[in-house]
Amino acid sequence: MELLQLRYFQTVAKMEHMTRASQELHIAQPALSKTIARLEADVGVPLFDRYGGRIRLNAFGKLYLDKVDRALRLLEEGQKEVLELAGLEQGSIHLATSTLDLLSDPLSRFIERFPDVNFKISQVSPDEMIQLVEDGRADMCFTAIALEQPFLSQVTVLSEDIYLAVPAGHRLSDRTSVRLSELSGESFIGYKEDFIFQKMYDQYFREAGIRPKYVCRVDEPPAVASLVRAGIGVALYGCRSAQDSRLTLIPITEPQCRRDYRLVWHNKQYLSLAASTFREFLLDYFKDPGLSTAL
Repeated sequence: MELLQLRYFQTVAKMEHMTRASQELHIAQPALSKTIARLEADVGVPLFDRYGGRIRLNAFGKLYLDKVDRALRLLEEGQKEVLELAGLEQGSIHLATSTLDLLSDPLSRFIERFPDVNFKISQVSPDEMIQLVEDGRADMCFTAIALEQPFLSQVTVLSEDIYLAVPAGHRLSDRTSVRLSELSGESFIGYKEDFIFQKMYDQYFREAGIRPKYVCRVDEPPAVASLVRAGIGVALYGCRSAQDSRLTLIPITEPQCRRDYRLVWHNKQYLSLAASTFREFLLDYFKDPGLSTAL
């Protein structure tokens, strides 16, 4: 049994399609089929059920895949640990996140301090984050949504209130606070329905008992502020500090509108020296009361 056989089996098992797996692995399909057949002969049982030209992982294959995943993950962790004996400068970090706006400055500062650390950043949904961390393909996540899985550890690095943003001269611009239930007739700027913040905001509106009227939906936080400034509508807006004469932020008293940004990682998997150093760096960075970032 060879390591390459196990990696090929892992890919075929997850795709359950020999042609797509061979394309992913960049080998000829007949060669891949022979490799899987030799592996099954070594194991002593068929790992796939075959129906004509289709394959499906069977009960033996599912059990074996779990062990192969664990074994390959341990080997990868061992390789990381050995490489890191050379020092932090040899490290790499794979970060999964739902938003990049709050990370641009700390990433720049970290890279300036550790220029040889290699970053891979994936902007993905919360469900994809969980899968990436569980599979060991991401070191950690940065998210505004709690990821509830027993194998995950998480720490809140930043909390911020959500305000109602209105343009200068709006009828509500002189208010010191507002309830969401007062806004049923307003034109709103929102995010696209699958955007992570929009799911959070939809819950606030449900709690307030209103259905907002959206005149525009965007997929970038800076676009929300720009459209509000232009007088197109109002919006829910999270910020730590904002100075803009064309934008008024009004505290929301009901319901409580707040979001917490979290760092999340697998509590049973090895966290590289580079990744653990970056985690501590982010914790220290967001403790800085002078941080100024608007979303």
